[in-house]
Amino acid sequence: MQKYSNNIVQFTIAYNRYKIGVYNYVLKMVGNKMVCDDLVQNIFLKLFENLDSIKNRESIKFWIYTTARNEVYGYFRKKKIDTAKFTSEDTSDVKKRSDENIEYQFELKEMRKLILNELENISIEQKEIFLLKEYSGLSYKEIAVIADIDENLVKSRLYKTRQKLINRLSKIIG
Repeated sequence: MQKYSNNIVQFTIAYNRYKIGVYNYVLKMVGNKMVCDDLVQNIFLKLFENLDSIKNRESIKFWIYTTARNEVYGYFRKKKIDTAKFTSEDTSDVKKRSDENIEYQFELKEMRKLILNELENISIEQKEIFLLKEYSGLSYKEIAVIADIDENLVKSRLYKTRQKLINRLSKIIG
C-alpha cells in the first residue's frame, strides 16, 4: 500500500511539473486541441502505468518527452499524415501571466503565430528540435536523448532552424 501511495505522489509531482510543457509541445506538433488532449492523457496514463519500471527518478523528464514524441509520431503514422504539411490551430500557451501588459501579450501572441506559421515550412525534424528547445525548455543533451540523435546534430538543426526563421521573419516584419 505504501508503494502505491508513493507512486501517486511521484506521479502527481511529475504531472504538475511537466504538464504545460508537454501539452504545448504536443499541441504545436499536431495542431489540434482535441487530438492533443487525447495524446497528453495517453502520455500521462502511460507514465502512471510504468512508474515502477523507471529506475532512475531523474530520468522521468526524458521518459515523458520520449513518450510524447512517440505518441505524436504514432498519431502521424496512424493517420498517415504527411508530416511536412500539417497545420496549426491557435496554439497560444496554456498559462498566461495576468500581470503582463495587454499590448505586450498581443504582440507576443502575434509573433508566436508568425513563428508557428513559418515553422510549417520547415522540415519536421527541425521543427521538432525547435519546439523541444524553445517551448519545452529542454537542454541539447536532453533533446539528443529524446530524439535519439547526436547532440551536435541537435545544435546544428536548431541553428539552421533559427537562421531560417530569422530570414523569413525579417522579410515579413522588415
